[in-house]
Amino acid sequence: MSQPLLEVSHIKKYFPIQVGLLRRTVGHVKALDDVSFHIARGETLGIVGESGCGKSTLGRMIMRVLDPTEGSILFEGQNLTELKGAKLRKERRNFQMIFQDPYASLNPKMKVTEIVAEPLFVNGLMTRKQATDQAFQLMKRVGLRESDGERYPHQFSGGQRQRIGIARALALSPKLIVADEAVSALDVSIQAQILNLMMDLKKEFNLSYMFISHNLSVVRHLSDRVGVMYLGNMVEIGDKDKLYQGPLHPYTRALMASSPIVKRNQHREKVILQGEIPSPANPPKGCPFHTRCPQAMDICKAVKPALLEAVPGHAVACHLYE
Repeated sequence: MSQPLLEVSHIKKYFPIQVGLLRRTVGHVKALDDVSFHIARGETLGIVGESGCGKSTLGRMIMRVLDPTEGSILFEGQNLTELKGAKLRKERRNFQMIFQDPYASLNPKMKVTEIVAEPLFVNGLMTRKQATDQAFQLMKRVGLRESDGERYPHQFSGGQRQRIGIARALALSPKLIVADEAVSALDVSIQAQILNLMMDLKKEFNLSYMFISHNLSVVRHLSDRVGVMYLGNMVEIGDKDKLYQGPLHPYTRALMASSPIVKRNQHREKVILQGEIPSPANPPKGCPFHTRCPQAMDICKAVKPALLEAVPGHAVACHLYE
């Protein structure tokens, strides 16, 4: 097996809970708690889970917007957690992000050509004129007109703004793009257009994606492999067809059961979870899912299961498969 493009090993992110005038730390919110996975070159890894499971935090960790509490993030063998300043800025050209809210991620005071050209000019890769010319080419590639370059973000629809965000992400010719709920704020018809655009760009620019979403259908359409997160933990990861056709973890089966059935005469196991999601500030001991799991055993309450390969290419963190 060749070296993965991205390899995340035992990443943890704890946010301190501080109280009083002296900001005394009384606990931690465990947003990510020992997460490991990899992304191969040219691969799309989908990340799914309920709101608050740590998906977006994981994306921001890979972008080095947030620093990890523990663990390592290797990009082409280079440990990103050890880089700072100019070295990190140089390496960051290779991975870019598409945000959930395209309007909030675009500078309202800048014209579209300025937004798309700015990464090239700021990183010293081109002159202002060269960067502007390149911006026009990228705009055309994502389905915008050249005349759109003189307009401001508020003059576009949500789908058009997301196309601007995609063009900006492509400006530095990255190898990996982290897409955080990139289509969740768009109408269904526009979602399909953006997803098809992303798939075309993947082939054309030889991109790898980490696609974060709570929409199981969207993730299946775009991804090669899928990882399922719960309460800051990766509970299952594997080939998308294996995972969707035969989910192993009780939480994954519950997620699948909650999605609507669109095919006639299609039947699915009915799974209704009891109770609320525990607080990441006070997660349960043992398996994080045992408080809601219909198949929980005594060992689940005491020992946290490791993420192990149950079948080739399909790993699960569950005592049922040990």
